Amino acid sequence: MGSRQELISWVNGLLQTNYARVEQLGTGAAYCQIMDSIYGDVRVERVKFNANQQYEYVENFKILQNTMTKHKVNKPIDPPRLIKCRFQDNFEFLQWLKRFWDEMYQGQDYDAVGRRNGKPGGPVEGNRPMSSASSSSAGAYRTRPAPRVAGRPAPAAAGGMAARGAVRPGSRTTTAGAQQVQELNRQIADARVMVETAEKERDFYFNKLREIEVFIQQSEFDAGSELETLAKHIQAILYSTDDAPADELDNAQDLTDEQYENVAGTMDKLHVDEEETF
Repeated sequence: MGSRQELISWVNGLLQTNYARVEQLGTGAAYCQIMDSIYGDVRVERVKFNANQQYEYVENFKILQNTMTKHKVNKPIDPPRLIKCRFQDNFEFLQWLKRFWDEMYQGQDYDAVGRRNGKPGGPVEGNRPMSSASSSSAGAYRTRPAPRVAGRPAPAAAGGMAARGAVRPGSRTTTAGAQQVQELNRQIADARVMVETAEKERDFYFNKLREIEVFIQQSEFDAGSELETLAKHIQAILYSTDDAPADELDNAQDLTDEQYENVAGTMDKLHVDEEETF
């Protein structure tokens, strides 16, 4: 079990939660409960399941680290990276945690909801922190009705039409506008998260393909062997483009080692530094 969908389904099944994305596990709450399902002695009452600020995430990871230290789990973790809720960091840690759970879990019954006293375990709608743009926009449009002064009639507008069409602060139009701005800001924030996730997944899988490429380049195969043919077929897939599909490059006998090295040199220029983040 290694895909993100399978891992999220496993977490939700074990903890009775409703996580939708791997990045949401960066709060540390789910990691604490997964450890609790193994050892049963995590201070679950101190875990902040509704956390929406990074300082709260840090508190959860302190609980996780204390548990791992107590049970001599020799696995370094990097909370400053995990609490940023990036896909790749949390995906790799979740993969390790699933392997560790498979090895250590004894099959005992685990009441996840009872252990957290009925608190919602997954991300709760409405607890996500608003962006600074959303907060400032909402504040700018939050108005109060103007106080009415007793005995002072409203000034008459020319023709009587302007007065009826004027919008007073606090009217329905102003409220609807503020709500629309908040909704647009929320959509922008969601779109940014989706773009960042897509970029991280792109880099993650590119690095995996790059590792395959380097492995094949550094391996030595007997001339004419099935392994050599398979390696060249994999290279053909890696180096194929819209102009040169894999089936055209797949004829290994027609491609010299020099041609493969030229294409590989081009791939080296496209390599993305693993430390680069978006």
